[in-house]
Amino acid sequence: MKLKKSISAAGVAALLASSLLTGCSSKEETESKHDKTTITLSGWGGNPIEKKLLLDVLSDFEKSHPNIDVKFNQINDQYMDVIKTRLIGGTAADVFYLDAFEAPGLIQTGAIEPLDKYVDKDFDIGDFEKQQLDAFKENGKIYGFPKDYSTLALFYNKKMFKEAGISEPPRTWEKLRADAKKLTKGNKVYGLGVMPQIERLYYMAESQGGQVITKDHATFAQNRVVRSLQPFLEMHLKDKTAAQPSEVGSGSGGEMFGQGRAAMVMEGNWNIPFMKDTFPKVDYGTAELPTINGKKGTMSFTVGYVMNAESKHKKASWELIQYLTGKEGMKKWTSKGFALPTRKSVAAELGYDKDQLRGPLVKGAKYATVWQDGPMLPIIMNNFNNQFLSAYLGERPLNEALKDAEKQANKEIKVTE
Repeated sequence: MKLKKSISAAGVAALLASSLLTGCSSKEETESKHDKTTITLSGWGGNPIEKKLLLDVLSDFEKSHPNIDVKFNQINDQYMDVIKTRLIGGTAADVFYLDAFEAPGLIQTGAIEPLDKYVDKDFDIGDFEKQQLDAFKENGKIYGFPKDYSTLALFYNKKMFKEAGISEPPRTWEKLRADAKKLTKGNKVYGLGVMPQIERLYYMAESQGGQVITKDHATFAQNRVVRSLQPFLEMHLKDKTAAQPSEVGSGSGGEMFGQGRAAMVMEGNWNIPFMKDTFPKVDYGTAELPTINGKKGTMSFTVGYVMNAESKHKKASWELIQYLTGKEGMKKWTSKGFALPTRKSVAAELGYDKDQLRGPLVKGAKYATVWQDGPMLPIIMNNFNNQFLSAYLGERPLNEALKDAEKQANKEIKVTE
């Protein structure tokens, strides 16, 4: 599963809501037992192996549901923009991927069908990782079921650790900072490869009791948040032991790690198949992220299957969602290791909780901060990241940068209210 960045749903909420009231009828068409129902599933593109795996799962579904055909519609660019445009125009798919990050804003428009009434006892909602499921709830109703997820873990280069005389991955942030100094070799190899973005640092920003968002407004300029993030900046500006991928000519944290330009990176499950395919000779391990102030923390990213509220084939659409997020469909989808199953029973059956590389990622699910915090998060993310980068690069003090970002974010939020 890859994290997707897109514009705020809040900005088009009113337009979507008014359009849905005048759009196509929500009355489901009569489906004959003898006629096939064709439904459409929209999602973004993955690598060719992932796409083939999804098509295989859809083929299995069609075999077990001979009265339903599924047409997969792949959206390669500007995914959420395309989805919102199609929802407004009444041409959106019956079922589509929805990142938890975008879920609250789109749910508020009424464009997503609540799924509670479709669920029967055999579906076993209690089997889902609670935090991942809660990401698609609003006012006690379930609007989507998470298809997969990933947390962040510490990837570390075993050879570099051995050469530096480090016997195990750091368990605290203080130890990580000390180890990074031993691992850094000028500007050739950095101890830690970083992504200076709120989607990676949210749990860290709130580690001293501060709040990035309060009642759908930005509050990330408060002193507790600034103090929490200052050590992250100091590794780059003071210690000279951390760098982002672009500073070494890499395109991602995983690539920076694979190229040997960083001894440690904080990445997700997606980095495991990437390393296997692209840098198979690198000997590395994974560990849970180091504790901050004695507390465990990480981020969790999840994507769900949701139903278009205006679908004319809701029964068939639910059958598809039920299969894809049920034990059988989820097991096949996650069996190759491209994503982690959100059902605990499937994770246990596949052995991911005991897997040498994926085990730390699975453990993190219980205490992770899910990348979602209300409908205004997209606006807040954009403003935070724009100004935080200037502080990371040493162009201005962190507190000043975040004050300006907070002010601009709340100004944009006010326009949407």
